[in-house]
Amino acid sequence: MSNLDPVALECLAAVIEEGGFEKAAVRLNVTQSAVSQRLRALEAQIGSVLVVRSRPLRPTAAGQLLLKHTQQLRLLRTDLEQELHSLLPHAVGRSAHDEAISIAINADSIATWAIDALQDIALQQLPLEIITDDQDHTLELLRTGEVLGCVTTMPQALRGCRVTALGAMHYIAVAAPSFAEQHVPQGLNRSNFKHLPFLSYNRKDDMQRVFVARAMGLKTVGLHQLYVPNSEAQVRAVAAGWGVGVVPELLARPYLADGRLVNVAEAQVLRVDLYWHCWNLQSALLSALSDAMVQSAKGSLGPATAAARATVKA
Repeated sequence: MSNLDPVALECLAAVIEEGGFEKAAVRLNVTQSAVSQRLRALEAQIGSVLVVRSRPLRPTAAGQLLLKHTQQLRLLRTDLEQELHSLLPHAVGRSAHDEAISIAINADSIATWAIDALQDIALQQLPLEIITDDQDHTLELLRTGEVLGCVTTMPQALRGCRVTALGAMHYIAVAAPSFAEQHVPQGLNRSNFKHLPFLSYNRKDDMQRVFVARAMGLKTVGLHQLYVPNSEAQVRAVAAGWGVGVVPELLARPYLADGRLVNVAEAQVLRVDLYWHCWNLQSALLSALSDAMVQSAKGSLGPATAAARATVKA
């Protein structure tokens, strides 16, 4: 295959990442007609349709491969810019913000430990984009090439990627003291959980059902759920008396310490193993990012379970 035009590749990436031709044109500062022409030329060169013109717009399998290739080129360019900047600090600029290096992290990790891991990279003003999704679904973003790394609960490495066990996030069931006194004075049990509202992140989030099922010794449970798609806001809503929340102990700790929350299932802790997945590339930036994620998790998360340690040798 002849050399692929990097301008056309960035055009494809913009269409996919922005979700449409009009927004891609605004991002690239060209006309919508120019975006269409570049994409058609790239499709003609590849010999395949790269984007399904549907709502929402989505890449084909070939489009996903080229998106991953474009992300890798961005990473290599950023590595090169960093090395040149260290040699010629006044002569070399930084990457444009429209060529962001993307990673996917679940909301609970962002709210607790992951931001600390990204501190040095952010202070270097590198073009970083954090995409949030449920920890059971972030790996799909790596699979499709939309991100170069992700935090997930899935231990199996994808082809061309490497994986490291980060540790275990501990989840506990909490409620406001007034709510607990009124609805669960004896704690969460089989006779009361069906009548309680539980706070969830979104419809993908099954943390509450898993926690309750294990606590009650049941295979599956049905719950009345309220959806608050933000980890910190979810804890605040629980503290305000909205219902029961199954939340990271790290996030609940200050609320428990000052009495704004109480543990309503003290005998039950749900340990969720987390893993860092990233492309298996020789990249200074990717290595630094991976090391930072592992070290930050090590200082905040509990030890990985025996199953996680057996699955992945970090």
